[in-house]
Amino acid sequence: MGVISDGWADRNDVTEEYEEEAWGGLSIRIHSPRVNSFDNYYCSLRPNNNTRNPWFQEFWESQFNCSLDGHPEIPTTTESSTVNKTDSRKLCSGEERLLDNYAQDPKLSFVIKAIYTFAHALHDMQQDKCGNGTTGLCEKLLPFNGSMFKSYLMNVSFEYDEEIIEFDENGDPPGRYDIMNYQKLENGTFAYVQVGNWHNKSLSWTRPVQFGKSTIVKSVCAEECPKGHYKNVQQGGKDKRCCWVCVPCPSGEILNEEGESCDRCPLGSVPDERKQTCLRLPIEHMQWWNTQAIVAMIFASLGFLSTLFAFLVFVKYNNTPVVKSSTKELCYIILAGMTVSHASIFAILAKPSEVSCALSRFLPGMSFAMIYAAVLTKTNRIARILAGSKKRFPTRKPLFMSATAQVVITCFLVAIEIFISGGMLHFQVPTTIHVYSTKKTLLECDTSPEAIVVPLAFDFFLIILCTLYAVKTRNVPENFNEAKFIGFAMYTTCVIWIAFVPIYYGSESKVITLCMCVTLSALVIWVFLFVPKLYIILIKPERNNRALFTTSKSIRCHIGSRVASAVSNKSSTNSWKDSTTSGRENLPPQKRTMSCQTGSELLQVLLNPKALMEPYTTTTNSCTLPKITERDCCEADNCQVKKIIIELPDNPVY
Repeated sequence: MGVISDGWADRNDVTEEYEEEAWGGLSIRIHSPRVNSFDNYYCSLRPNNNTRNPWFQEFWESQFNCSLDGHPEIPTTTESSTVNKTDSRKLCSGEERLLDNYAQDPKLSFVIKAIYTFAHALHDMQQDKCGNGTTGLCEKLLPFNGSMFKSYLMNVSFEYDEEIIEFDENGDPPGRYDIMNYQKLENGTFAYVQVGNWHNKSLSWTRPVQFGKSTIVKSVCAEECPKGHYKNVQQGGKDKRCCWVCVPCPSGEILNEEGESCDRCPLGSVPDERKQTCLRLPIEHMQWWNTQAIVAMIFASLGFLSTLFAFLVFVKYNNTPVVKSSTKELCYIILAGMTVSHASIFAILAKPSEVSCALSRFLPGMSFAMIYAAVLTKTNRIARILAGSKKRFPTRKPLFMSATAQVVITCFLVAIEIFISGGMLHFQVPTTIHVYSTKKTLLECDTSPEAIVVPLAFDFFLIILCTLYAVKTRNVPENFNEAKFIGFAMYTTCVIWIAFVPIYYGSESKVITLCMCVTLSALVIWVFLFVPKLYIILIKPERNNRALFTTSKSIRCHIGSRVASAVSNKSSTNSWKDSTTSGRENLPPQKRTMSCQTGSELLQVLLNPKALMEPYTTTTNSCTLPKITERDCCEADNCQVKKIIIELPDNPVY
C-alpha cells in the first residue's frame, strides 16, 4: 500500500495506466467541499439578469462564440483581434446553458473563504478606526496601512459552512484533510473514495479501506542515489518524474552524512573512488635518487674533485712563480668559496627543515661572496697597477697592494654578505610549508622571492664590478694575462645569472635551477682562473719562470725573458750581456725585443749610459748601440701609452 501526499490527492492523471499499482493507495486531499449553492447561482446567470458585472456579456460571447444584439463585436482570440467577425458570428439565442462542459474547481471553497476573510478584516478595521455603526471610508483609514490590515487578517474569526475560520500565530488555518483511498469498484473501474478525515489534530475513519495486491511496488523516486551522488531538488519542469534528481559530487568533494550535499575535502586530501571519505595525499619532497638531484650531485661532485685537485697542486707548487704571481692567498679564498658553493648543493637537495632551509639560503650567497670578492680584489689591483704604469715617472707605490691588504679587503666584502644573509634569516625565519596540488602534497621551504634575491643582489653587484674591471684591464701586457681570463669568467658568469632569473621564477623546477646556477658559476671560475695555471704548472713547467711573471717596479714594463732578467737584475752592470749571451757562446747573435709602457727617455738612460757601455767598447767605431723605436699604442692624438721596441745589435762586443 502506498501513502501519497496532497500533491497527488485525487488526481486521475497520475494513476492513468498504473491503476493496478495504485490500487489500495491512501492519499491526502485538502478538505474543500463542493459548493452546491455556487452551481445553482452560476447556472442561473444570463446577460439580461447580470448587468452589474460589466464583463459578463463579453464572457458570454466568448464562451458560446456568438454575438449579443446591441453589443460590440469582441474577438474570440488574440490572433483574430484584427479580423472583423461580423459576418461569421451568429447572434446569441439566449438559450445557451452554462452547465454544459462545466466542472467546479476543487479549490472554490478556498476562494470563497479568502474573500470572506478579507471582508471581515476590512469591516473590523473600519469599525475600529471610524467608529461602530459607521459605513464607508473615513479619514483615519487614509492612507491605507497594509501592516495594520495584516494584523486584522491574522485576528479574523468567523463561521462558514459549519466551520470556524481563523489563523494561528504563523498565519496558517487549522489543518483539515480528507483521507482518500484508491479503490476498485464493482464494475471494474477505479476511483478515489473518501474513507476518513483529519480535523483539529484528530483522525477519524468513515469507511473501510480497500487494499490492493500484495506485491511490492518499487518507486523510482524512492531509490537511493548511487555512491558519490546527492539529491538535488528540482524547482520545476513539466517532464520531471521526481521532485529531486541524483547529481554526482564535483571533483574534490565527498557526500556529507545527510546525503543532501557534498563537502570539499581538506587541503592535502582527495576523495576515494566512492566519494565517501577523504584520503590524505602523500607528502613528497626532493629525493636523493631523483633524476634532477642525481644530475645536480654529479656536477657538485665534479666541482669538489676539481677544486680539491687545484688546491693540492697549488699547495705542492706553492712557491713557484705562477702561484705566487696570482696572489696565492686570494686563490685559496676562491677555492674555499668554490668548495662552499658545491657543498650548498647538498643543503638545497636535502629534505626541507629549518636547518636545511637556512643553509640553502645562506651558503650560496656566502660562497659567491668569497669567490667574487677575491676576484674583485684581484681585478682592482691589476687596474691600479695599469693606471700607475701610464704615468711617465711614477711618484709612489699604490696603497693596499700587499697580500695582507688584499685578504683584509676580501674578508671585509665577505662580511658584508654575511651580514645581509644573516639579517634576512632574522627577518624571515626559515620554515617549511606544504604546497597542495590535485595529486600530491609538496614539502618545500617557505622562501619568499626577497629571501633569494636580497642575499644574491650583493653578489651580483660584485659580479658587475668584476666585469667592469675585466673590461677595463682587457689590454694589459702579457704578464697580466690573468685579467683576460678573469674577463672571460665574468662574461660567462653574467650570462648564467641573467638566464637564471627568468628560469627560476618562470618554472616549477626551482630546486634544480638554483643548484645548476650555483655549481656552474663555481665551475666557470675554476675553468678560466685555475686551468691555465694548472696547465703551466703540470704540462708546461718551463713556462713556470719568474721572468715571465716579473714586472719592474721602476718602469712597469714587460720584456722578453732574457731582457727582463737583465733589466731586473741588480747584481752587476754586466747583467745585460750575461742575460743575452750566457751559455750561448757557440750560437749566433739573436735579435731581442722589449715592449714597454713608459717613455723612451728613461729607457735611453738605462740602456745607453756611457758608464754602462764602456766595458763593452774597444774602439769608438767597433760597437753599435741598441736601436730604440717608439710609437703610439692608440690612434688618439693625446695617447699616453707608448710602445717602445729595443733592437739589440747583431755584433755585440765581448
